[in-house]
Amino acid sequence: MIVERPSAARGEVDLGWLRSRHTFSFGHYHDPAWMGFGALRVINDDTVAPGGGFAPHRHANMEIISVVLDGALAHKDSAGNEGVIRAGDVQWMSAGHGVEHSEYNASGTEPVHFLQVWIQPDRLNAQPAYAQQSFDPDARRARWATLFSADGADGSIAIRQQASLRATRLHAGDVATAALDPARRYWLHVAAGGIEAGGRELQAGDALGFVDESGALPLRGIGDRSDVLLFELPG
Repeated sequence: MIVERPSAARGEVDLGWLRSRHTFSFGHYHDPAWMGFGALRVINDDTVAPGGGFAPHRHANMEIISVVLDGALAHKDSAGNEGVIRAGDVQWMSAGHGVEHSEYNASGTEPVHFLQVWIQPDRLNAQPAYAQQSFDPDARRARWATLFSADGADGSIAIRQQASLRATRLHAGDVATAALDPARRYWLHVAAGGIEAGGRELQAGDALGFVDESGALPLRGIGDRSDVLLFELPG
């Protein structure tokens, strides 16, 4: 089964300082048909204006990952972690039994554009944990790089779920292939640009979900620069 999620069908929020598109139900956007995809519960495509941000708030029992696409994001939490996440960086915060955190645009002049991802953990009430890592997007042109995984494979961030996130960058004509295991679920999200995936043309914000699918999924870049994310999730 292949699930289509066009960009234009996502939930939309515009608060002035925040413009966001929600792939799945989140906050004031609620659609019973889109409560998540397996363990993947949130993909928010957020753009925060200079000086804007999310004031301190609390979460528990969720793996929260931020993938910065453009600009810089300042993080601070009640466990003593703080830092600035820039384009190409990935931040992981395991909320565990509970942690308070804030995220603000680190620039007073430029917006920050990032994806906020939530994944259900495979354990409850663990000690909160945090990691931040830089991945060069140009180093993954036409090849997959693992950003997070259950065991930290290939230098990725180790998270608390049997899930992984891989990314590739495709310029026009570049090709990459994703191998699908029918025992797993997959969510393909186009973060920027445009691609052709198995005969379907996708633009930024579009996504496909794969359940009980097997074989090789060919991807081809059709824009000047396209960034593609592939989540592999428990079946």
